[in-house]
Amino acid sequence: MAIKGFSAPEVSQVCARARELCRQVGDTPQLFLVLGELGGVHLIRGELQTAREIAEQLLRLAHSLQRPARLQAAHHFLGQVWYALGEFTLARADLEQAITLYEPQRRPVPALYDSGVASLSIAAFTLWALGYPVQARTRIEEALTLAQDHPFSLSYALFCVALLHQFRREGLATYEQAEAITALAREQGFTLREAEGTVLRGWALAERGQGEEGIAQLRQGLATTRAMGAELYTPYFLGLLAEAYATIGQSEEGLIVLAEAFAVEDKTGERHYEAEISRLKGELTLQQESQNAKVKMQKSKVPKPKSQILEPESEAEACFLKAIEIAQRQQAKSFELRATVSLAQLWQQQGKHHEAHQMLSEIYAWFTGGFDTKDLQEAKALLGALSQEGGLERAQFDQALSTARKLEVDESEKHALVVKSANQDQSAEIEARKAQSSHLRLAVVNRGERPPQKARLQGRKPRDRDKRRQ
Repeated sequence: MAIKGFSAPEVSQVCARARELCRQVGDTPQLFLVLGELGGVHLIRGELQTAREIAEQLLRLAHSLQRPARLQAAHHFLGQVWYALGEFTLARADLEQAITLYEPQRRPVPALYDSGVASLSIAAFTLWALGYPVQARTRIEEALTLAQDHPFSLSYALFCVALLHQFRREGLATYEQAEAITALAREQGFTLREAEGTVLRGWALAERGQGEEGIAQLRQGLATTRAMGAELYTPYFLGLLAEAYATIGQSEEGLIVLAEAFAVEDKTGERHYEAEISRLKGELTLQQESQNAKVKMQKSKVPKPKSQILEPESEAEACFLKAIEIAQRQQAKSFELRATVSLAQLWQQQGKHHEAHQMLSEIYAWFTGGFDTKDLQEAKALLGALSQEGGLERAQFDQALSTARKLEVDESEKHALVVKSANQDQSAEIEARKAQSSHLRLAVVNRGERPPQKARLQGRKPRDRDKRRQ
């Protein structure tokens, strides 16, 4: 198994036969060992539901045996299965229990690999996913130290160190560790481990600008692992290949690879990289649209209608939101942060600076360590840019509001002046009329004449009493 891996057909046949013999003779201690090997076969093949059933059976057997070493191995294997299924909190609980129970002096000799090394390594992946990059680095360093005197465990530890560097998006460190893996695996004849190292080296090459060579190595390593029947980590490896295609602008090829990754996830139930695969689909969708828009612009010289541009953006936004939802369900803060950065960048381009800042600041504020990692550094820089852009928007809005209020005040003052002037004119006219009326009455009195209203009586017919007076 160290040479061909757990996925070799003859391994499965031998383990299945041994399991049946143990059941017949009722040898529980030997049955535990056989089940452990058989569970590993199903795990590496991506048959995760079967692997989970065996892991739970192992844990029951371990409790019945009352042996700490068996209990440690059972918790380790169950934690490894939970991790593959994307159940990170359950994985952490079992793996931490396995680490607590681990006693180096009691490990079986000879053994294919050290379960303490494996527990520490998978715990490191789990802690990183859950958002504890500093604790993850501590665990992987412990695993590497523990594995130094065991070639197969060392090859596994080196593979896991490289994996953690890749999770942290550290291209150079990933490349260096991948080189160490392939060298050791080639020397020891560990074919499967050499293929896994080749995959990681391919991603590192693409990340460092050697896209074509990186893709070739990714495809080579992936073809070897699958030819050996190893399906575990296939969605993850396909995600790395899609990233490599993105580095050379081949978004369509990358999307085809991601479609295959989704299909494998649905078939096997492997979910530990599910959120990132959804995020990558969104990124490649935007890249493809950008490329198509440039080609059409060069051909037609006519700008593409905004409604047609928004359609791919809406699809990408849906991918980012789905990635965030998956990560939140898994409590995978590192994957949630990465997906939120992608969404915030899209919203930034759409002018939604406030919404982007609010969403990104919430997940960024959750972290308490690991601020030297690329993801957290990018998130911090983006938050600064969004704050600045949002601040400029606010300043412009405040200035416009101030101008509008000033204009409103000016208009009110102008209106008040007009009203005041009109009132003054009206008062002056009234005063003038009063003065004129007073002047006329004064003139009549001075001439000794009757007032004008009495003068009008001269033209009326005399009444009877007037006739009698005559």
